[in-house]
Amino acid sequence: MTKITYKIVEHDGGWAYRVGDTLSETFATHDLARKAAERAASEQVVGGSDAGISYEDQQGRWHDEVSHGDDRPETEVEG
Repeated sequence: MTKITYKIVEHDGGWAYRVGDTLSETFATHDLARKAAERAASEQVVGGSDAGISYEDQQGRWHDEVSHGDDRPETEVEG
């Protein structure tokens, strides 16, 4: 099972959450950023219907896959 970690970090004069190399919008307080990260993390684990997805990898190649609605990651929030 995949594990996704949402990390609370200082960003652009405020606070944001980071997943991998991606940052959220900036929040005025650490508490607001943490609440937003917790909300995003909880939504990430909700199952759903199977869906087709397309994405571009780091080499610029496109991939088409099926995302199974019951294949959800484990999530956590740090910071």
